[in-house]
Amino acid sequence: MSNAQQESLILDGRHTPQNISLYSFCFGIAFGGCLAIGYFSDTIPQLGIFLAALALFHELEYMMTALFKPDIISLDSRYLFTICNSIIPKGISEFLIELYLFPNIKSFRFLRYIGFVVMVIGQTVRSLAMWRAKSNFSHTIVYHKKQDHILVTNGVYAYLRHPSYFGFYWWAVGTQILLCNPICIFGFLYALHRFFKARINEEEPLLIDFFGKDYVEYKMKTPTYIPLID
Repeated sequence: MSNAQQESLILDGRHTPQNISLYSFCFGIAFGGCLAIGYFSDTIPQLGIFLAALALFHELEYMMTALFKPDIISLDSRYLFTICNSIIPKGISEFLIELYLFPNIKSFRFLRYIGFVVMVIGQTVRSLAMWRAKSNFSHTIVYHKKQDHILVTNGVYAYLRHPSYFGFYWWAVGTQILLCNPICIFGFLYALHRFFKARINEEEPLLIDFFGKDYVEYKMKTPTYIPLID
């Protein structure tokens, strides 16, 4: 393959193995740089950790999709678009404004530790859910059952009915606890509850239609552990 052909593979936007490796490398650079800010900074360590977590989230979403659903992989999926346009500007804006006006708010180390733990739990559960579901996982609601679509009830799905939603919910809330952002903590709790309640209410009748009594029984015995969503 000529150099020109190799260059076109990198620049054409297709999700070839070369491009996937390149994108992952870029996410890794961003993760490492932000983690260094979190480790070495005395004034904004949690901001560096937040940005590193954001880079890691993007990388894991991208890689999991590349592994199991390469035909739909995209750098601008709905979830990534939502994060970039909601979490980044709102979370960072509140953090920087409060850091300037009320710096003592950002010094609650115990609260930052709680946020970090919640964030890690959320990310871990979401990634495990995507790994367990494999090609059955979808970022969008599926309205028609495919031939290979099965009801996944083992692994993390044995304990959580919607583990990917649980993971996203608590990851996002955890980032704001980490940043000690009181407004965004409550704002995210409200917005994410509305989003996932509407999504689950739309999705579960379809799952009952797909899997019948198997899903009804699974739903009855498996909680969501998302507040106010049973």
